[in-house]
Amino acid sequence: MSANGIDDQQRAARILLKHPLVRAVDEERYRLVKKHATELRNWFDTNTGWMLHIDSEVVRLFREPATLDNATHPIGAAKDVPFSRRRYVLLALCLAVLERSDAQIALGRMAEQVIVVAATPQLSQAGFVFTLTSYDERSDLVAAVQVLLKWGVLTRVSGDEQEFVSNTGDVLYDVSRRVLASLLVTRRGPSTVAATELDERMIAMRDRGTPPTEELHNLQLRHRLTRRLLDEPVLYFDELDDDEAGYLRGQRALITRRITELTGLVAEIRSEGIAMIDLEDDLTDLRMPEKGTDGHIALLLAEFLAQASEEIVPVEDLRAHIREIRPQYTGFWRTSAREPGSEGALTETALHRLAAMRLIDRVGDSVRIRPALARFTVAEPTILGGNHS
Repeated sequence: MSANGIDDQQRAARILLKHPLVRAVDEERYRLVKKHATELRNWFDTNTGWMLHIDSEVVRLFREPATLDNATHPIGAAKDVPFSRRRYVLLALCLAVLERSDAQIALGRMAEQVIVVAATPQLSQAGFVFTLTSYDERSDLVAAVQVLLKWGVLTRVSGDEQEFVSNTGDVLYDVSRRVLASLLVTRRGPSTVAATELDERMIAMRDRGTPPTEELHNLQLRHRLTRRLLDEPVLYFDELDDDEAGYLRGQRALITRRITELTGLVAEIRSEGIAMIDLEDDLTDLRMPEKGTDGHIALLLAEFLAQASEEIVPVEDLRAHIREIRPQYTGFWRTSAREPGSEGALTETALHRLAAMRLIDRVGDSVRIRPALARFTVAEPTILGGNHS
C-alpha cells in the first residue's frame, strides 16, 4: 500500500483508467489487473457500463467517453504537437490497411496502401489529399504510426521511422491482430449506421435506445454521471440536464463514495460542482502547475484571470499581460518565448491547457472564467502571531 493508502485493487483500477489497453507483455500491470478482474469487471459494468475484456494477450477496458463534444484532449496533447485533421485521418486509414494486412508489414507498403485508400471519391470530395510527396506528409504518416506503436498494434522489427521521413530507409513491423481488434469502442458497428453526418453517426454508434423502465433510466443516469466524474477534471452542476441534476442530488454521496473506494480519488464538493482529487497525482495527462515555459505561462494566466473583475475576459487582454510580464522571465522561458510577437502563440497554448482542465471556456475572442479557477487566486500572505517588528 502506498503512502496515500492506495491498495492493490485500487492500483489495478487506476491502471485501467490511465491505460485502458494493457498488453500481456507489460507483465506487472497485466498480472495485477487480471488478479482483480472479477471485482473490476463488476464495478465498471454496474457503475459506468464499460465492459472489461481479458484474454491471454490483452486487457481492454472498453471506455466509452462521457461526452462526445470535448476536443480539449487530442492525441499528442501532453508533450507532442496535437494531432491535426490530416493525422487523425491517416491514423484511421492505417488501421483500415492493417485490418487487411499480413502478420508483418513494411512502412513503405503501408504508405502505398494508404495512398490508394485516400484516393477514394468519398475522401477526395471531403477535401482530403495524401500523396506522400512531401516531408510534411511523411512526418504526418509517421506520427500516426508512432501512436500505433504506443498502443501495441505495431511492434518494430527493424528500421527507423526517421529514415522513412527523410526518404532514406524503411521500417518493418509485426502486426498484433488481437490488439487491433480491441481498439474500436462502439455499441454498433460503423457500417450498420445509416446516418451520414459525423455527429449523428457518433451518437448512433453508441446509442442504447430509450430505457423501457425507470430503473434502467436511472442506471443510464448513474453511468453518465460516473463517467463524467472519472473523465473530467470538474463536473459543473450547471451543465447537467434536469434528470441528471435530480439524480445526482439524491445519489451524490453514493456515487462519489463508490469512486473513492475503487480508485482512491477524493471528492471535493462545492456549490458549483464536484472534482475528484487525485492525491497520487498520476491520473491526468495535464498538470497544473507544470514545469517548463508553457506550464509557467498557463499558471501566470490562471492567476491573472482569477483576479479579474469580470467573468468574460478578452483574449487580447491576456496577450497584453504576457507582453507586460515577459521581461521579468527572460532568464526562465525558452528563447522563442522571449521574442516580440510570441505572445499570441503562448497565450493560445496556455488557454488550451486551462480549457482542458475546465478552468475556462473559450467564447469567440474571449474566455469565460469557470468557478474552479478560483483556487489559483493569489492573496496577500497572512503572518501568524501578529507584528513582531
